[in-house]
Amino acid sequence: MGTPEFAALCLEEILESKHEVVGIVTVPDKAAGRGQRITQSAVAKLALEKNIPLLQPEKLKNAAFIEELKALNADVFVVVAFRMLPKEVWEIPAKGTFNLHASLLPQYRGAAPINWAIINGETESGVTTFLIDEEIDTGNILLMEKVEIAPDHNAGDLHDNLVEVGKKLILKTLDGLNENSIHAKPQKEGGNLKPAPKIFKEDCKINWKESVEKIHNTIRGLSPYPAAWTSFKNEKEQKTFKIFKGYFTKEKDENSPLYSLSFDNNEFAIHLEDGTYYIEELQPEGKKRMMAKDFINGLQNKNGWKIGEFS
Repeated sequence: MGTPEFAALCLEEILESKHEVVGIVTVPDKAAGRGQRITQSAVAKLALEKNIPLLQPEKLKNAAFIEELKALNADVFVVVAFRMLPKEVWEIPAKGTFNLHASLLPQYRGAAPINWAIINGETESGVTTFLIDEEIDTGNILLMEKVEIAPDHNAGDLHDNLVEVGKKLILKTLDGLNENSIHAKPQKEGGNLKPAPKIFKEDCKINWKESVEKIHNTIRGLSPYPAAWTSFKNEKEQKTFKIFKGYFTKEKDENSPLYSLSFDNNEFAIHLEDGTYYIEELQPEGKKRMMAKDFINGLQNKNGWKIGEFS
């Protein structure tokens, strides 16, 4: 059971293993874009390509859907990036229903664990398989594996690393359940638990009054998707920009006003309270993603630019 590319890559790993996939569940096809073209999830496309029975219920408590699930006679349900399942579904298989979560539970329960781990400046993340119960991401843990987060990793880099580790952890979990060699353990509650709630557009607006290191972590934690954004202005115009990549120093340019922008030596610098942030990749509104030096070369007026919300 899953929806995005992350889930499809995990499904491919299972299909290449000794375990038999008897059915696949994903979201219904939907119309998207200006032309309202019908689009399918990555998991649905793979199911059709491999000619495996595909279920796409509107409602997970639908009686006919639940009967179809039971008729598959599966030993276990595997869930990767899907919807919250009702008890009527997750209690069906004899060996339970387990989920692959992209964090070291109980840390970063929620919809966006990859983004929040980097936003919070973590140096370590990982994947966990756990048995689903009534609450979100709280079930007994089956297996867990750690993954290092390098200082220059963004959310896309961590996603790709977790896919590679996660899809193999799913197979280890399936093997262990098949051999009755895994003993589920309750999650450790208490302590400083960090959540990973869904991220909305307003959460992606850069707060330039935060420390330069926090700003850097926020930008890489939201890159490449959904992408941090801000606005810059001069005397003639104000534009919105998505920021994908950059680096920072704790050195301040005393000759540059606070919250101003400069473009010396083809470097896009933003002068902040505790240092300088240098933008390397960005996307001006209405244009394609580009390197900062290309944006600078296209500027007709390089003077008087500042962060949009500061006068």
